[in-house]
Amino acid sequence: MPSITVNGKQIEFESGDTVLEAARRKGVFIPTLCYHRRLTPMSACRMCVVEIEGKRGLTASCTAPAEEGMVVRTDSDLIHDTRRMILQLLLAEGEHNCLVCPSNGKCELQDLCNRYGVDPLENPFEVSRPRMPYDDSSPVIRRDPNKCIKCYRCVRACSETVVNEVLDVERRGFQAKIVCDNDLPMKDSTCVSCGECVQVCPVGALTEKKSIHGPREWEMRKARTVCPYCGVGCQIELHIHQNEIKAAYGREGTVPNLGRLCVKGRFGLEYASHQDRLTKPLIKRNGAFEEATWEEALGLVAGKLGEIKEKHGPGAICVLSSARCSNEENYVLQKFARAVIGTNNVDHCARLCHAATVAGLVISFGSGAMTNSIAEVEHCDCILVTGSNTTETHPVIGNLMKQAVRKHGAKLIVVDPRTSQLTRFADYHLRQKPGTDVAWMNGMMHVILKEGLQDEKFITERTEGFEDLEQVLGKYSPEYVEEVTGIPADDLIGAARLFGRAERGAIFFAMGITQHTTGTDNVLSTANLAMLTGNVGRESTGVNPLRGQNNVQGACDLGALPNVYPGYQKVTEPDVQRKFEQGWGVKLSPDAGLTVVEMMNAACDGKVKALYIMGENPMLSDPNLNHVREALERLDFLVVQDIFPSETAQLADVVLPATCSFEKEGTFTNTERRIQRFGPALKAPGQARVDWEIVCDVAQRLGYDMSYNSASEIMDEIASLTPIYGGIAYDRLGAKGRQWPCPDRDHPGTKFLHKGKFSRGLGHFTAVEFKPPQEETNEEYPYILTTGRMLEHYHTGTMSRRVEGLNALAPHGFVEINPADAEKFGVGPDEKIKVVSRRGEIVPRAKITNRVKPGTVFVPFHFAEAAANVLTIDALDPISKIPEYKVCAVRIEKASE
Repeated sequence: MPSITVNGKQIEFESGDTVLEAARRKGVFIPTLCYHRRLTPMSACRMCVVEIEGKRGLTASCTAPAEEGMVVRTDSDLIHDTRRMILQLLLAEGEHNCLVCPSNGKCELQDLCNRYGVDPLENPFEVSRPRMPYDDSSPVIRRDPNKCIKCYRCVRACSETVVNEVLDVERRGFQAKIVCDNDLPMKDSTCVSCGECVQVCPVGALTEKKSIHGPREWEMRKARTVCPYCGVGCQIELHIHQNEIKAAYGREGTVPNLGRLCVKGRFGLEYASHQDRLTKPLIKRNGAFEEATWEEALGLVAGKLGEIKEKHGPGAICVLSSARCSNEENYVLQKFARAVIGTNNVDHCARLCHAATVAGLVISFGSGAMTNSIAEVEHCDCILVTGSNTTETHPVIGNLMKQAVRKHGAKLIVVDPRTSQLTRFADYHLRQKPGTDVAWMNGMMHVILKEGLQDEKFITERTEGFEDLEQVLGKYSPEYVEEVTGIPADDLIGAARLFGRAERGAIFFAMGITQHTTGTDNVLSTANLAMLTGNVGRESTGVNPLRGQNNVQGACDLGALPNVYPGYQKVTEPDVQRKFEQGWGVKLSPDAGLTVVEMMNAACDGKVKALYIMGENPMLSDPNLNHVREALERLDFLVVQDIFPSETAQLADVVLPATCSFEKEGTFTNTERRIQRFGPALKAPGQARVDWEIVCDVAQRLGYDMSYNSASEIMDEIASLTPIYGGIAYDRLGAKGRQWPCPDRDHPGTKFLHKGKFSRGLGHFTAVEFKPPQEETNEEYPYILTTGRMLEHYHTGTMSRRVEGLNALAPHGFVEINPADAEKFGVGPDEKIKVVSRRGEIVPRAKITNRVKPGTVFVPFHFAEAAANVLTIDALDPISKIPEYKVCAVRIEKASE
């Protein structure tokens, strides 16, 4: 390797290294203020200056390329004097009173002043600069321009790392200042409150608002954890004081997020210490909850479940597991259902979001998971995003998509009825009529075939069933597709050409295409498109479902589904059944169980008598909520195990207080199949207990010996029965985790799937015809309702709506309505408006916007006071049994006073 000499020592460097990078890699200290390893170096602060033999003056090492034979000095008197002068000038220009600064103890300027002996009280420079006001408009971030040292880290982070392009520099020289958009207050700008600027700021110019009068850095302890929100699985460093989370930072250099976080991951964790936390078991007596001992509560749960099993059989009991609980807890609860109760009636919220993904991709590829890894996004040359508002629902992945476009020139196709931040970066935004996804995908494949852009070699060598697909595609001309979907024919052709010509084309989708009665067909179509173009089994390609919750992938992996044991091993296969019977020491049912919606239907019919729910809230998450309430109220016995008294818990007979992820040990599996370990950072409140321990105690009382000493021991049992997790053990996970399949302890894990061969052997093309949604518009219900998530909140709001900052950013539910439609009803911004379906009505506030087309309205489902799922239909996909959340017919009425 080439080398340079630094302070008399020879140092090898890698191609592309700067002098600073080469020196730091070998432990040589060079100070910086403007440099950050994730940002383009710009030598603004000049603190990193060094002497380079043969060059005049001092050179900024952060931008100087390392060259073979270069001789560098980092610590001469001239260098020290220069650095001291720079620090003195910075102190003179700004307001840096460490005593009252929230960054005291973590300020890089403070650290360097201490190192170089710079005393702010003995500064030879005096700078007269008018004091500027704080920007306190944001609920979560304070901007203090008086402390800004013009390092421009925040501007570069906003533009390069998260690609939001909100922060910029106004004016130049002494008059320069950082502004949001055109010098707007932060809350009125396009800022999404991700806090990336706070994380990279080296001083106190940008701080968490809650830290202003909070504990200082040296008073807090730090703990590593995994974000409890979406499926990205971001690595977080918590700063904790007196058992409360005071700040959160993305862990630099650690996958999958490499330091990035979104607004929820950074500012949305204080729910853990909210006053609403459940702290004692509760038993409902005479219609009201009373506190109980654990012995009393567990005895009642076991007694009632045993009684119902004895009287009505195991099939009268159902279990709902949770995508917010750990892998170990999901494994234990599904084992409880099968080995203790004797039923496969176990499911969880994946049924409501990605059941179609698993069903479709298993048919096509043999595996129902994301084929590629998050880090590969940045190097795709064409990205097709459909059914995913990625920048709001998976912001870190959305950032990578924007980086791929801005930094690497990737082409971006977004297919979405609504506009989003991501559509601003798109080469094509195809705004389809909701529920017409098979039609436009078939149309795109029609164009690719017509223009000869298909990968013949891949089709011939690695797939089957192509002839059947080819026959179906004939009628899906761009003109026909335009009639069905509303997508202009020319735009469809242009997008098809972009994707068909891509060397590394990748498809990303989420619930916008899965939550339909044709959800499985939609997923099959994405697989068809990927195989047609040969974009599977290589880096930066593939079909990539973006999982909505932190452990929805893991809950599926570990068997919280009615038709499969852990590792997607079918309950109906005798050999598989025998393996688990031997592992668990009990006879198991050979019949697939009920899905979520089927459980509710069976409860209404009186066939299901008891339901045990761990960490789910069907009273907001399930479709047709009036029907759900009826089902839950008809049960003989309802147990809810949760961290908060959710809407579902209010209907329970027994409520068991559980710990949140910050208070226990376990693993989560993120959307890219990465199994990550987390440990306890906080003490649990009151008598709250770990979920798996509670379930084991109930099992013991029902006569089944199920006990473990640790979460690690549970994972060992998982590995012994689950081939895709066969090589997973706590001592092998480290900081980065491992991606399944990982069949044995010598296996490193799998970055991307289907290299050389599909899991099922040959990839299978499925001929799919377009079918309309279950419920279409008519004169009485002339509007299409579609539902989804928003950036600031999460799922049913049990966590995010207990966070002050998130509530300030997004305080209430709303309905997005096009200006033309709002004008028809005489509705103004933020006025209440009635939305009515065949199943119920809600009265949210109107959000008048061009994000939706005329004739379509959008309602987020996080808000109990305007619950979108009062309106949605519980019609199911016939294969995956996923409900059709994304399309139903509604009418709009102006709400009465």
